[in-house]
Amino acid sequence: MIRLGVIGTNWITERFLEAAKHVEGLSLNAVYSRTEEKAKEFANKYEVHTTFTNLEAMASSDEIDAVYIASPNSHHCRQAVLFLQNKKHVLCEKPMASNAAEVREMIEAAKQNDVLLMEAMKSTIMPNFESIKGNLDKIGKIRRFSGSFCQYSSRYDSYKQGTVLNAFNPEFSSGSLMDLGIYVLYPLVVLFGKPNKVQASGTMLETGVDGQGTILLSYDEMEAVVMFSKITESNLPSEIQGEHGSIIIQKISGPQAVDIQYRDGTTENISVKQDMPTMYYEAKEFVDLIQQGKMESDINTYSNSLLTMEIMDEARRQIGIVFPSDRGQGQS
Repeated sequence: MIRLGVIGTNWITERFLEAAKHVEGLSLNAVYSRTEEKAKEFANKYEVHTTFTNLEAMASSDEIDAVYIASPNSHHCRQAVLFLQNKKHVLCEKPMASNAAEVREMIEAAKQNDVLLMEAMKSTIMPNFESIKGNLDKIGKIRRFSGSFCQYSSRYDSYKQGTVLNAFNPEFSSGSLMDLGIYVLYPLVVLFGKPNKVQASGTMLETGVDGQGTILLSYDEMEAVVMFSKITESNLPSEIQGEHGSIIIQKISGPQAVDIQYRDGTTENISVKQDMPTMYYEAKEFVDLIQQGKMESDINTYSNSLLTMEIMDEARRQIGIVFPSDRGQGQS
């Protein structure tokens, strides 16, 4: 049984734990929060007896084998490295870190300590994404990828009223690209690898984060456009265009329905059964890898996580987004 600790007592942790309870071989053993009151309140909800308010004590504890990190983006690297150095396996929420330099530091710590590090990008591990990969050849030579994740943030209403929450605070390495754009960029990288050129633009907010943005990515024989926003809402699907037809993806952040629309007007539904919560698949992948003694996912690989972050670093450079975490790490 893999004994799990969690960092973060927010809604995303709750959603993860609801999904993870369906995974055999995983049990929640410890909860961390900055305050003892919140830690105990969250732990009681899941009938857990061990709580921590000190990360060093948690990382060195023999009460856990692995940790799920769902703290603000700016904390990911420091927290992950601490646990990796203490021989704990780490499942880290996306984006894995604030920038590529931090991702490299995390990967190095995992390798040095022979433990698993995996980015918790759920979409690329879901069965429908596997179906997309397995059916790409049906649409012929691929010419364009069009990805969109535009979701109006309820925290933007608070922002407009003068209250800056974490989602729009550069101190936490947040913003539209980091929180939503990665959901479109990561699948693009998994499917098509490194682009030849990146061109980015965005709408900056007064706090120094982006409210929305667009990235154009050029490949040898195709191009991609990635759109993301926290200040508008869109129900557009994402699409992979080939010479024989197009794959239409509903909700690329967690693919629910996938169809091929062929040039002759016919449609093929290539969706597969997904009867578990969307975060179940990443939790199962994490547990399976530990049980198999593997130190890296074959899907959410180190190289995929690093390349995605390198693209995001370049996009931020062009848009003008600078985080405190970038200081001394090559960003300007």
